[in-house]
Amino acid sequence: MSTNKVALITGANKGLGFEIARQLGQQGITVVLSARDEAKGKAAADQLKAEGIDAHSVKLDVNKADDIAALPAFFEKNFGRLDILVNNAGINLDKGLQTSPESFRQTYETNVIAPWFIARALLPLLKDSPAGRIVNHSSILGSLTILSTEMRDAILPAYNSSKSALNMLTVQLANALRDTRIKVNAGHPGWVKTDMGGEQAPMEIVDGAKTAVTLALLPDDGPTGGYFHAGQPLPW
Repeated sequence: MSTNKVALITGANKGLGFEIARQLGQQGITVVLSARDEAKGKAAADQLKAEGIDAHSVKLDVNKADDIAALPAFFEKNFGRLDILVNNAGINLDKGLQTSPESFRQTYETNVIAPWFIARALLPLLKDSPAGRIVNHSSILGSLTILSTEMRDAILPAYNSSKSALNMLTVQLANALRDTRIKVNAGHPGWVKTDMGGEQAPMEIVDGAKTAVTLALLPDDGPTGGYFHAGQPLPW
């Protein structure tokens, strides 16, 4: 059984998830990278192992109930613990006002429903941790305040509302766990050069990962139920 902290990062075979895993691993944390494609997840973990990081992979389609249900046994069997959950997996299928009903449903399945039920499945393990942390990767586009004042041209109804919903679930879970050692926060990585963010984004992936990593490593007196970017609170 592991004596190191253990972290699960969803959607971690590339992009922000992969870099979050790398940065947590560089802190001496055992990292588990989840991916829908088992081979891609293993390849990503092997790459981190080559860098001296204790990295592993697990097959996880966040929209499959059976995959989620199998997670607690996987961590019990292989590590005997789980300390950090980073709900990083997310999609953006928006086409503005022409976004289809199916795209709306898929967005909510991945960006809202999956993080909630993954967290719920893993709560018993996280409650046993001396410093359980849940990080929900949100977006500044989930801020009602900012979209109603500064970013009025960002018309992405499914994606933006899904991140607002994820923010609400962050608060709900933090409130439900307020008498435990678990801290639950939402983080905005920034506009990052990923497949979703595009090459025109101003931030590099290594910098975009830092908010989630900081929230995953909060001290005992750190915040819970908050919404942050680069150490600063964001308006809901």
